[in-house]
Amino acid sequence: MKLAFIIDPIELLDPGHDTSVALMESAQLRGHEVLFTQIEQLTVLQGKAHALLTPVTLVPVKLLDQKYVIAEQWYELGEPQWLPLEEMDAIWMRKDPPVDSGYLYATYILDLVDPSKTKVLNSPEGLRNANEKMYTLQFPSLMPETIVSQDRSIISDFVKAHGQAILKPLHGKAGEGILYLAEGDRNINSLVEISTKQNKEPVMVQTYIPAAVEGDKRIIMLNGEPIGAINRIPTGGEFRGNMAVGGRVAKVDITERDYEICSALSARLRSDGLYFVGIDVIGGYLTEVNVTSPTGIREIDRFNNTILGLKVMEWLENSQKAK
Repeated sequence: MKLAFIIDPIELLDPGHDTSVALMESAQLRGHEVLFTQIEQLTVLQGKAHALLTPVTLVPVKLLDQKYVIAEQWYELGEPQWLPLEEMDAIWMRKDPPVDSGYLYATYILDLVDPSKTKVLNSPEGLRNANEKMYTLQFPSLMPETIVSQDRSIISDFVKAHGQAILKPLHGKAGEGILYLAEGDRNINSLVEISTKQNKEPVMVQTYIPAAVEGDKRIIMLNGEPIGAINRIPTGGEFRGNMAVGGRVAKVDITERDYEICSALSARLRSDGLYFVGIDVIGGYLTEVNVTSPTGIREIDRFNNTILGLKVMEWLENSQKAK
């Protein structure tokens, strides 16, 4: 198969951490042709989606003593060329957030790819509709108590009612802009004003889950089924467990409660074309559904001596054969 990956600049990726690199490596190991592009290199010609696609050959990382060994020159590029995206068997949309106007326009271009010829993962429509914070609100029984508001008094009353709360920007990623709010903190009004841009932009506020100190579990789901998990544990004085802010990773099992959550999400994820997602679970509560460029595969593989990317590629191969 020919697989195209829409990614951030390849030279900025970390092959020992980035799931995009893990997926590209696995595609190569399965004998597929791997190409990549960026959202700035998508265009429409004669009514068809095209991209400046660059072939890439990767030197796969090696796992030694639970550490990844990365070649100094871990990729080699071929000659870029403009090609119709429908010449690809599958396209992986793996551009990191924010989901800004450029990102949204890219999904409109991907709408022009004929799904009978080329599978787009995740679905452009699904990406537009599934804000990674707001999507969880479709499953209120699985979540901690949550509000979404830009009204300072509503947010302040929520914090007073619960004593502690977590405020999340709706467009954030990797823990950026997440705040811990406590009743009695004289900075609350100022923090809410900054986060809501003077009451003009809504934010999500959730009750604080004490189990957060034990970790924020990332579960990778493929076509509605969990395939692996990793725990991200806050370190030092940090309350966030995100790896991007220094969270420590640890091996973790998928529990019965986790399977219940995944089962409740499964049908909706499939119907929305969200084939590869990462859900976040804290203390048995669903807190986020990550659909843009969910990460965690490298860390799961490191602790479990697996190569989940190969499982993903085998599923993709079978799904294409079933067309």
